[in-house]
Amino acid sequence: VYQPQNFGIHLRIPTALASSSSSNAGGGKEEDNEIETYHRSRKRPPLQKSFGGRPKMVKTNYMRLKGSQNLRLRLLLSTLSSTPIIIDDIRANDTWPGLRPYEISLLRLIERVCDDCVVEINETGTKLKYKPGTVMGGKYLVHDCGLSRSIGYFLEPLIVLGLFGKKPLSIKLKGITNDSKDPSVDTFRSTTLQIVKRFGVPTEGLELKIEGRGVPPKGGGEVILSVPIVHSSLTAVNWIDEGMVKRIRGVSFSTRVTAQFENTMIHSSRGIFNRLLPDVHIFTDHKAG
Repeated sequence: VYQPQNFGIHLRIPTALASSSSSNAGGGKEEDNEIETYHRSRKRPPLQKSFGGRPKMVKTNYMRLKGSQNLRLRLLLSTLSSTPIIIDDIRANDTWPGLRPYEISLLRLIERVCDDCVVEINETGTKLKYKPGTVMGGKYLVHDCGLSRSIGYFLEPLIVLGLFGKKPLSIKLKGITNDSKDPSVDTFRSTTLQIVKRFGVPTEGLELKIEGRGVPPKGGGEVILSVPIVHSSLTAVNWIDEGMVKRIRGVSFSTRVTAQFENTMIHSSRGIFNRLLPDVHIFTDHKAG
């Protein structure tokens, strides 16, 4: 409660007081102008406490897309550019409409490495509303990729998200390591990681460790992906000359079968590659269970 108080306002009003001099005085005298000061008092009105209204809700502008093609690329670019998207008509005319189980698993993976992202799917799965959050990264994360697609399907967008996170990323992925649909974890480790290093990504902390092999239909494989963060922008690469093949390195793996099958595969492969060059070495990776 504010009490009213009295305060003064001083008005300076000039008043011209002219006096005429007589002829007998011997000289004219001009009086100075007097300034009368008036004091006016009044009451100050009580101050009113203003109660501000609630902040207006900012309307989110969504980019509208259609179809199920390039879903991984759309989610990746939406997250990196912080652009909310709405995807309609996801396999609307198919016998089994909507998102597939591996696509829902990818959305859960993005939620695991990001903070404050919002995912909304309608009942039929034909409409997806995605509002990206902040890529946080983190350690000791675990995600089950399922049995619909192999781990390579999830590794490709995950490594790009990990580069622009707040913290380095270390996550364990469970599922299928090798199949005929997606790039295997061996291809990812020997080629993708080597290409990423060309763009200025720190070598220290960039690693893919294969803990166990898993093949369809039961899976059971485990890999650990470690991705460092990029403090500055990536370096542009001008790759014109691919060069000549100097040596060949490969991996032969087998699970739940005898190790003799690996020796047969290595012998047959070397018979083909040795026609091109003699420097060929193929490693073995046998898992009994």
